[in-house]
Amino acid sequence: MLFLVPMLVTLFVVAAWPLMRTIWFSLTDASLDLISQAEWVGFRNYLEYVDYGDGEGEYFGLLVDQRWWRAVWNTVWFSVVSVSFETLFGLIIALVLHQKFLGRGIVRAAVLIPWAIPTIVSARMWGWMMHDQFGILNDMAERLGLISEPIAWTASPDTAMIAVLIVDIWKTTPFMALLILAGLQMVPDDIYEAAKLDGVPAFRTFRKVTLPLILPAILVAVVFRALDALRIFDIIYVLTPNTDATRTMSVFARENLFDFDQFAYGSAASTVLFLIIAVITIAFIMATRMDLEGKRS
Repeated sequence: MLFLVPMLVTLFVVAAWPLMRTIWFSLTDASLDLISQAEWVGFRNYLEYVDYGDGEGEYFGLLVDQRWWRAVWNTVWFSVVSVSFETLFGLIIALVLHQKFLGRGIVRAAVLIPWAIPTIVSARMWGWMMHDQFGILNDMAERLGLISEPIAWTASPDTAMIAVLIVDIWKTTPFMALLILAGLQMVPDDIYEAAKLDGVPAFRTFRKVTLPLILPAILVAVVFRALDALRIFDIIYVLTPNTDATRTMSVFARENLFDFDQFAYGSAASTVLFLIIAVITIAFIMATRMDLEGKRS
């Protein structure tokens, strides 16, 4: 127990205490200028009913804020699409990198470069490439005859989310490939040799042998990536700031915390974001019956 004390103290300082403070601020009328003078208001920031005295009234608060629910939808949609494509592409890349060929080590290192680049740098780089006037993507597409006029990838509501998804999938697919590749390397070669001697087709070997054995690794990768996707902030903040089409829960919370000086309201958004992630994580773990080591029970 003594060896656990430093870890528990560290977790309390960097995680538990800030979380408790955020929950507390969400139940007050705190603002940036008057944090120390915040007063208890209960659940007003979440759901408040104003009675106009004529038998009618109106609800205000986070849980009836249409902009918040739009941010929730954007976050869920982004997470589902990005994690799905990253898992598919990561699996394909891992299967290729698992094969023996000349220069495999160099290729493995090169594949990890997008993941190693800082997210802000990646977002800024892709922002330049997607520029409607000077971007290389529009230039290449026009030369190939795919488009007739430049596309404002990050400025148009119709393409803003697509642009964000492209950048995130490009950057995070190597992370998924790395985790899945680690699972592939744990599969004994004897199984493949036995399947080859029995004349089992390659696709059936993958479906009946490889996929079931690496499924725990895939599930762990999906959990880690989904948790990160639900908290997406930096790519969207750099590429598409102040855009309803891509505003996520984290961006919504940050805007209210600092830009709009609604510290209590932003704290309420942060609290709900934490609860959503916690519920999804627990439900996913229970549904897949995974333990902390990623093994099926």
